[in-house]
Amino acid sequence: MTSNELVTKEDLEVFGNKLLEKIELILQPGKAQSKQWLKSKDVRKLLNISPGTLQNLRINGTLSYTKIGGMMYYKLEDIHKVLEGSKH
Repeated sequence: MTSNELVTKEDLEVFGNKLLEKIELILQPGKAQSKQWLKSKDVRKLLNISPGTLQNLRINGTLSYTKIGGMMYYKLEDIHKVLEGSKH
């Protein structure tokens, strides 16, 4: 093994894709449990809101999120808190 190894863009892409696949597997719930993390489209459907409204909820801090590889994930627990807060 030499101390000078070349890493290509393709190597980085393969690494990134494998990393994203592993992260997605971690975020996927088991069959017996409910989803703990939702993607933006699922949140919009659940709350019946537009992409712009979801963006505003992120911007004003009403709904926290985690961004991984360009995808945004939301905790189901946090969504329930938003729903509970809007009931009064």
